[in-house]
Amino acid sequence: MSRAHTPADLIPALSLQPANFSAEDPGVGGWRHLLDQGTGADKAGIDRLVVSDHVILGENLEVYGDPKAGGMEGGVQPTGPDGHWLDPLTVIAMWAARTTHARFLTAILIAPLRRPATLAKQLATIDVLSEGRLDIGVGVGWQREEYEANGVEYAGRGRLLDETLEICQALWTQQAAAFHSDRVQFEKIHLNPKPLIPTGVPLWISGTLNKNVLRRIARFGSGWIPWGPDAMDPIGGIAKIAEVMEKAGRDMKGFQTTSYLQIAEEGGKIDAAKTMALVGPMAEAGVTDFRVTLNLPKEEAAVEAFLSPLVEAFRKEAGRT
Repeated sequence: MSRAHTPADLIPALSLQPANFSAEDPGVGGWRHLLDQGTGADKAGIDRLVVSDHVILGENLEVYGDPKAGGMEGGVQPTGPDGHWLDPLTVIAMWAARTTHARFLTAILIAPLRRPATLAKQLATIDVLSEGRLDIGVGVGWQREEYEANGVEYAGRGRLLDETLEICQALWTQQAAAFHSDRVQFEKIHLNPKPLIPTGVPLWISGTLNKNVLRRIARFGSGWIPWGPDAMDPIGGIAKIAEVMEKAGRDMKGFQTTSYLQIAEEGGKIDAAKTMALVGPMAEAGVTDFRVTLNLPKEEAAVEAFLSPLVEAFRKEAGRT
């Protein structure tokens, strides 16, 4: 077995977010293209594969564009209510079986919708089988209907997320775990196997940096996935997080932050050098993960050929060559 891939290796990473959703049934061939996109990206040298999460969809999808409900100003859902969304953890497990290099991240997993101890076991299993390549981005989401369909209180979703993360970390780090709250109480509970990193699966907290998200990052976070207006200024957000972390007695060593890269084109083709031009300065300012979303080919070899120039340009700009 190779050594566990560990987030302590904080060289800048290039991440890719293939679409684990489709507005319609993909039809002939099904979702094979998504698996081939993952393996092609891995062979090209992409550092992290990212997937998103919806358990169900209601019909009030315009709420996604409402920041007051947790959405993104001006945001538009990529599918209608009958869109097809694959479970992100299942996709990651499939990718993990077919790849050797890339890490994995959910952006985001709506963790309050899952039973905490069951989620802890599922994540630990994927982490062990992938040889420690799992990161989990978590948040509360924006869609009331997802909570109602799961019999979970929407109004208390932030508190439930905190409890879920606390239970997961207890089960991952304690040999005989204990936890007590109004909802959940247990003593001398054993969960094995445990994640390969002693502190558990790294948790990336998503959200606009309000007081609750900042508190959650300081308590649980190995990384931050910017959202809302803070997604437009991740470097400013890093400074806010550093201040809160210092007050909590934590430093920023090993802390990760993601940001999207704007794809630059010239003559209808991707200009890899221009796309990666800001990687160096952003990395110096604390961004560790640089994410791209692209209209990918469907065949593995074509994906590898398509992505390889981007990977090469990224590594050059990030000082990794």
